[in-house]
Amino acid sequence: MAREDQNRVLDLIEHVIGANLRREVCPSWLKRPGRTECGQEWQTVKSIYRLLTGSELPDEMPVRERRRLDAVWIGPSGRQRVIEYDEGQHFNRFREETIKNYPDTLQLAYDKASWTIRCATHEQIRGGGFSKPRPPLFPMEGGRNYQRAFRDMLADVLPPAHGWDPTLRIGHFEVGSWLYNRDAEDRMKILLEAKLI
Repeated sequence: MAREDQNRVLDLIEHVIGANLRREVCPSWLKRPGRTECGQEWQTVKSIYRLLTGSELPDEMPVRERRRLDAVWIGPSGRQRVIEYDEGQHFNRFREETIKNYPDTLQLAYDKASWTIRCATHEQIRGGGFSKPRPPLFPMEGGRNYQRAFRDMLADVLPPAHGWDPTLRIGHFEVGSWLYNRDAEDRMKILLEAKLI
């Protein structure tokens, strides 16, 4: 159901913006971002990793670190933007910690306060595959939750440093009640207009 909801969100966005999104892709600088890829944001990334894990982030990411974004939107001007659909597992105390430590100057295409509140009030940490260790960076119990929060942070912090527009996030809590309604496209248009001002 999560993939179905994600695809529905992306389909609606495509209809509203009148353009195709590139789905399940990732720029090279976000696949395994180490010191070089993080550039001016390296200290921010390192400090957030240390807050999450108590460990030091290596200068280079392990070769096996891979990722895909939900979508990338290339706007009329040619500028690109990350688009992510955040389901319930993206909201927890680990994600709250990352968001609270963003630089004050970081621009986002979602309401940071709403995400922080949702993280603080949605404290169900999922077990099983949602929570298993993810060595070498997150070898602890619950490692996948730490990894998800860290990767969400990277997808917010790094794009502007690489000349991309601020990351657009759509939360399940924003769209869940109307995602499959007949007026969903109109509602998505209103939501996007509020986020992309």
